Amino acid sequence: MLHNKKIVLGISGGIAAYKCTFLVRLLVKAGAQVKVVLTKAATDFATPQSLAVLSKHEVWTDFFDADHNWNNHVHLAEWADVLLIAPLTANTLAKMANGQCDNILLATYLSAKSKTIVAPAMDLDMYQHPAVKHNLERIQDYGNLVIPAESGELASGLVGEGRMAEPEHIVQYLNEFFNGHAALRGKRALVNAGPTYEAIDPVRFIGNRSSGKMGVAIAEALAAEGAEVTLVLGPSHIEVKHPGINLIRVETSDEMFSAMLSHFSDRDVVVCSAAVADYKPAAPSHVKIKKKDENMSLQLVKTKDILAELGRLKQQQCLVGFALETNDVLSYAQEKLERKNLDAIVANSATEPGSGFAGDTNKVTIIGRHNKITNFELKSKSAVAKDIVNYICELIKK
Repeated sequence: MLHNKKIVLGISGGIAAYKCTFLVRLLVKAGAQVKVVLTKAATDFATPQSLAVLSKHEVWTDFFDADHNWNNHVHLAEWADVLLIAPLTANTLAKMANGQCDNILLATYLSAKSKTIVAPAMDLDMYQHPAVKHNLERIQDYGNLVIPAESGELASGLVGEGRMAEPEHIVQYLNEFFNGHAALRGKRALVNAGPTYEAIDPVRFIGNRSSGKMGVAIAEALAAEGAEVTLVLGPSHIEVKHPGINLIRVETSDEMFSAMLSHFSDRDVVVCSAAVADYKPAAPSHVKIKKKDENMSLQLVKTKDILAELGRLKQQQCLVGFALETNDVLSYAQEKLERKNLDAIVANSATEPGSGFAGDTNKVTIIGRHNKITNFELKSKSAVAKDIVNYICELIKK
């Protein structure tokens, strides 16, 4: 599957860079076109001359060549089908996580429109450091893929996790990436996310604190696994990054109800993560309500229950709901799982530190069939989304 694939290999300055001559040889042998970019530190471990001979292309180490011609990192980034950074050192990782750009490799990364895949390599204690873990999560939040470091003897003499994945394993990963071995390829998914706004008058509404971050992350994680995804998104400023997601924007619970039902019947996976208003004004005013009396009464009526209706209509779909509670989280979630005919429910607490609306992290518990409970640690919402999608992938295999 690597035949004629265009791969830019970015090499940063770790001892594992010496393996990249073999990696380039394997990639070229598999039929890939390879162009190599090195940081200056990487040239201490792998020579540009060797890499140029093996790749059959010029090797880039700086913004300007020996004749003071500008090396165009933008064109290099546009050329690539994938940017592979191997080894990825802690230093280059930190710069990627923070958008720094002080060498041609980072400039190429920041210019890349194709997927970036990284293979970390560092000593055991560095790889386990909280800052490194945080930076790895952060670049994954940006949509990058990480080939986990492997265990073995390290340059320091220690034995443990931190070795760059072996070149053969990296080539295998790339083959699977281009071959589309995604768990949900061929599946169709439907997700709702964000709040709904229920009008009181033309300028006021009833809403909630949902940002839509969790639902958007789930939609993107489903798309990353190959699913064809439709996302019904309430009022939210969150940007949907994956180009393959069909985005439908709505504002009210009625609009979300209609959009979800119109796309439900032909779906394989449906995830309802939106914070839909439970009540709406019975008779919204067509003009702005003026402040006159000391008190004002507002009559509310129930909104349509989207999740319950989907549960009633469900046939072959895998239907997953959410339960955000302030107390008795598991008991309320279990009751909702049964009452709404769900295959699984994701429960979390609005009072748990780092969990709930608006933030960048979440801590969830998934309750499945037969009330099987799976607990997860506090993670970034993108990491939580991957956990949920992995759970769904296992669920639909059964």
